[in-house]
Amino acid sequence: MIFSAISALSPLDGRYAGRMAKLRPIMSELGYMQRRLQVEVTWLVALSDAGFKEFAPLTADARRYLSDLVLNFSEADGEAIKAIEKTTNHDVKAVEYWIKAKFEGHAELLAASEFVHFACTSEDINNTSHALQLKAGRDQVLLPALDAIVGKLREMAHDFAHVPMLSRTHGQTASPTTVGKEIANVVARLDTARSRIASVRLLAKMNGAVGNYNAHLSAWPDFDWESFSRRLVESPEPVGLGLEFQPYSIQIEPHDYMAELFDAVARANTILIDWSRDVWGYVSLGYFKQKLRDGEVGSSTMPHKVNPIDFENAEGNLGLANAVLRHLSEKLPISRWQRDLTDSTVLRNIGVALGHAILAYHSLATGLAKLELNETAIAADLDAAWEVLAEPIQTVMRRFGLPQPYEQLKAFTRGAPMTRELMQGFIARLEIPAEEKQRLLALTPGSYTGLATTLARRV
Repeated sequence: MIFSAISALSPLDGRYAGRMAKLRPIMSELGYMQRRLQVEVTWLVALSDAGFKEFAPLTADARRYLSDLVLNFSEADGEAIKAIEKTTNHDVKAVEYWIKAKFEGHAELLAASEFVHFACTSEDINNTSHALQLKAGRDQVLLPALDAIVGKLREMAHDFAHVPMLSRTHGQTASPTTVGKEIANVVARLDTARSRIASVRLLAKMNGAVGNYNAHLSAWPDFDWESFSRRLVESPEPVGLGLEFQPYSIQIEPHDYMAELFDAVARANTILIDWSRDVWGYVSLGYFKQKLRDGEVGSSTMPHKVNPIDFENAEGNLGLANAVLRHLSEKLPISRWQRDLTDSTVLRNIGVALGHAILAYHSLATGLAKLELNETAIAADLDAAWEVLAEPIQTVMRRFGLPQPYEQLKAFTRGAPMTRELMQGFIARLEIPAEEKQRLLALTPGSYTGLATTLARRV
């Protein structure tokens, strides 16, 4: 079988491949290889600048050549590394051998070839590469996609801040709100979740086979390897890696920061699942209509249907993303003694988790763009729910000391259809100051929204 989109095992590389265009160069195996190459080159150049008499600083020409290897890394280069891996059965060693092969014909680099991967364990390269992938994936793809959704929701919160809407608690009619305020609630939650994703410190270690610089000190015992490693990890690219230094580790970086990051993304996704379900319900109630697209079909047998499929697809993919993210966050911080390999294959699924999240964000953005507010349906729902004014009436009665206000309204409204006439008749009989009575008589379900409009506009 020839590989194609319709023969792909994962829908991320099949049906939805086009939506992964920004993430694929970062989180694919090819992206992983390129960042391994970046780390190896950064380490090699830094070693040449460390002041060792055995390894003089590389010339500008050599540095340009190494930089070009990273910048121009291609799919053909990746395939060449995979070919070497068939012999080595070790993916990091294959990268090392590929780099050395690239030194042929370049005398200066050929002479320095044994300083490639010098004193490093594979995990020095892998953990830094994963951190670089996560940095790019988070900052260049995931956060911009999430920001687009938050921006659209914020716009909707402001636009619909004044539109009254019937609330439902436990599925029953409840104190009115506004459409914008309900959307503002989501924006406020997402703002917090987004800040937590962005604030996670991305850590990396470069300290050898079991985290003690054993091999490093065997070569140069008087050199401050820990400070050297810290500078390389924390210095901005391209001199360093632009990450944060992890001083304590076994052979692998502990992955606690990854767990923190994945939990933070899962929290944002959970908020979006909640919103996807709510907006699905609002579409079902008729509060929102969906813009029609020529040729689009809602049902194979019922011609009238326009299904909220974007929100359903978003909910499904958010769930898939969270399932993988939660396994990653639970599994990755655990390693037997100084190293086992269970993290290696699991880490290759970071792109899967982020891919399903990005796919969901795309679906949400598409769905939000198609929504049209149906104020007529919302107003009709409110006008059929005069019973919600039992709350303000009994609250005012409490203020003025009338007997058993809650119990009176309970007996009057519970289980009985309420109308404007019935509620205003009840108010008219109340022994409260005339101005307060007029204020209650002027109240409608649509005007009983508290600070909802102000809160929505403020978000």
